[in-house]
Amino acid sequence: MTRRFPYVTVDVFTDTRFGGNPLAVFTDAQGLTDREMQSLAAEMNYSETTFVLPPADPANTARVRIFNRTSEMPFAGHPNVGTGCVLAALGRGDGDVLRFEEIAGLVEVRIERDARGGIAGAHIAAPRPLSIGTDLPVEAVAACAGLAPGDLVLRAHPPRIASVGLPFCFVEVTGDALTRAAPDLAAFRRLAQSLDEPPDRLSLHLYARVDGGASTRLRARVFAPLSGTIEDPATGSANAALAAFLLSLGRENEARFEIAQGVEMGRPSLLLASARRATDGIRAAVGGGCVQVLRGEAVLD
Repeated sequence: MTRRFPYVTVDVFTDTRFGGNPLAVFTDAQGLTDREMQSLAAEMNYSETTFVLPPADPANTARVRIFNRTSEMPFAGHPNVGTGCVLAALGRGDGDVLRFEEIAGLVEVRIERDARGGIAGAHIAAPRPLSIGTDLPVEAVAACAGLAPGDLVLRAHPPRIASVGLPFCFVEVTGDALTRAAPDLAAFRRLAQSLDEPPDRLSLHLYARVDGGASTRLRARVFAPLSGTIEDPATGSANAALAAFLLSLGRENEARFEIAQGVEMGRPSLLLASARRATDGIRAAVGGGCVQVLRGEAVLD
């Protein structure tokens, strides 16, 4: 028996088609097996693909499962922004607020509209407060990015893992080094073998300050070759965690950052990330634009 599953693709963290980070959203995934979801995500060949299912709690909008090319993910940024915009366009959700059940917890998505009332983008709140993990060796991290140890800026912090739902290793580099960086797969494999995390979870977030040490304007690049993403054009979960991590290094109660990513890939993206101190730790959010690109369906026998 032939089964048909509709999907929509969007470009996230941009207001221009063919910029930002592409995402495929299967708007009704009931009937798909885990294996079929993983196969469809690999076939779409985007950083992530989402599958929308009925929520366990009817007070929520949907259960959303997120897959990259090789495995299921507990949380990710641009999949939530994009899925929120797609479902809002279909009339789902409580006004302009949607709540997604995910492995990492409940994710709230707030839709943003343009002057004519059209859907322009969304902001999401990360499902978990900031958690800070281990420091990673400078030499090994530099090798992963194809850089020399001297290209890393260590005044504020060493290479360090942090998360608001999905872990990344954060590394400040010089502006020139950010442009020159290129992932070294063999170095990634060597470093992954020394970590407790699953190998495909090793993701490297490089950032540089645009206007000096105190700047809130940043440039970023994210490499995750062990999960099939050589470079990601826009990474919401990473930049939300970066905002929270940077806030943790100072005494301020809140912080906001404008983060440009994807420039070197020819898919320029702009992410608006923020963090604030809360009773349970440092909470983060991230948002940006979203543009619909394609509609189609997967036909499975």
